[in-house]
Amino acid sequence: MIFDRLVKNSPAQTTILDSRVLADYLLTGNRSASGINVTPQTAMQHAAVFSSVRVISESIGHLPLHLYALDGDKRSKAIDHPLYDILHTAPNGYMTAQEFQEMTGAHLALRGNFYAFKNVVRGNVTELLPLNPAAVVPKLTEDGGDVIYDVTFANGKRDVLAADEVYHVKLFSLDGVTGLSPIAQARETIGLSIAAERHGAKLFSNGAQPGGILSTPQVLKTGAHQRIKDSWNEIHQGVENSHRVAILEAGMQWTKTGLTLEEAQFLQTRKYSRSEIAGLFRVPPHKVGDLERSTNNNIEQQALEFYTDGMMPYLTRIEARVRFSLLKPMDRKTYFAKFNVNGLLRADMSARGRWFDSMVRNGAMSPNEIREFEDMNPRKGGQIYLTPSNMNVNSQQQPQGNAARHSLSIAQAIATGFADGMGRIAGAIQSRPTQRQTIELERDEHGAIMGATVA
Repeated sequence: MIFDRLVKNSPAQTTILDSRVLADYLLTGNRSASGINVTPQTAMQHAAVFSSVRVISESIGHLPLHLYALDGDKRSKAIDHPLYDILHTAPNGYMTAQEFQEMTGAHLALRGNFYAFKNVVRGNVTELLPLNPAAVVPKLTEDGGDVIYDVTFANGKRDVLAADEVYHVKLFSLDGVTGLSPIAQARETIGLSIAAERHGAKLFSNGAQPGGILSTPQVLKTGAHQRIKDSWNEIHQGVENSHRVAILEAGMQWTKTGLTLEEAQFLQTRKYSRSEIAGLFRVPPHKVGDLERSTNNNIEQQALEFYTDGMMPYLTRIEARVRFSLLKPMDRKTYFAKFNVNGLLRADMSARGRWFDSMVRNGAMSPNEIREFEDMNPRKGGQIYLTPSNMNVNSQQQPQGNAARHSLSIAQAIATGFADGMGRIAGAIQSRPTQRQTIELERDEHGAIMGATVA
């Protein structure tokens, strides 16, 4: 039982294969070479880890997740499907969809796995209840054809659940069953950074003053060493006691020991560790407070790279698992889940304006689609798609839809009316006897030609 608890609480969900692995686990556990015990809980107390996990978690949580239905080459939101509200509104009675996705991102970033119990009624998933990843051990069945989950619930009850009872999202895996924990894999890096942080805290707790040596030519009696040390520390140790006047007795002398180069540059060590941890989670440095190499010119590019390289693997894994684990086999061909990533890709107002203008001019979007993108109500007549007059197919102008046919009919009517009017004028001229004739043009108040009279 004790061994089961040790393994269960491991962030890596350690699998003991032989005696050597067992001996190494019992001797070291989660302790790094720097002497720091690295677990998801201790790692989250480190600023760089907390910031990185929070960025990933909140970036996933604020993206709406919709269920879509396919109808030929068209797709629409499947708002009538029982799973739609679970994904988009609330997966259970005490969490919103955003809170659920934030927890998913946090568990994946810390442990590499997210588990939830599926409450299924009449074949449909009605709610998702998150499970503590430290209390779940997935493993293959004896024949290797399926996965089962050994789960210890919050009330202490232990049960074995089948694969169709558990919603399991995992990061990349070496065995196809359990995702690798970033915290466990980067234990030494995180442990070193925590050790450097604690070193700095210890240094400043002494008023940022290094230690020193109290010496005397006399022979001290038994217990005098500890008494002098305790008295000195009580008066001079700590920030609040810095710069106090020291009074030495019995010919004692104080020798200050200087900072080593390593101690003097521990801030540089912490900067490097912060950048390395951000790289571990694929989070841009500026999102964890490191603006040393960030400029106004590359921030937008870093944000785009964060979406493509950092967030996309999380989003696609969740989308694929929803389709595979939460939909019935018969629904997988016609339904799929998709995050709306417009929030991540939204640029500044000027860039968005240029992009919208290009999309409207090329007929790719209507004004109402742009208004929907910007959370605005549609306007009357805003569903028109424009087609530039100089866009041809095989050197011939092709009508595109009702709007183009409407525009073409108007042009034909104008051309036909103009030709008919000129034809009538020419006929009138020819029917008159040969003589000098004059044509008087009739114009409106704005100077536009309204008609002509032959005299």
